[in-house]
Amino acid sequence: MIVMRAMDKTMTCAEFQDVLPELFEAHSDLSGHEHLKSCENCAALVRDLEYIASQARLLLPIHDPSPAVWDNIQQAIRQDKAEPPATATQK
Repeated sequence: MIVMRAMDKTMTCAEFQDVLPELFEAHSDLSGHEHLKSCENCAALVRDLEYIASQARLLLPIHDPSPAVWDNIQQAIRQDKAEPPATATQK
């Protein structure tokens, strides 16, 4: 079992990093993980990944634009297609 193995004190860095994606997906609390208490490299990796995940959540849109926005975009595209392109002599 991945989670039980992840709590094993004798994990190597490679073993920990193999199960790390699954631990993140399970939203496991890694703060008390034995391997992280003894391995600064993996602890730094987890901190970096947690920071990246928190920043990525900020990129999600708060709300979708209203349908009127999409209607205006489509109307502008149709209008651009209907108008012939301006040439240098038309100016």
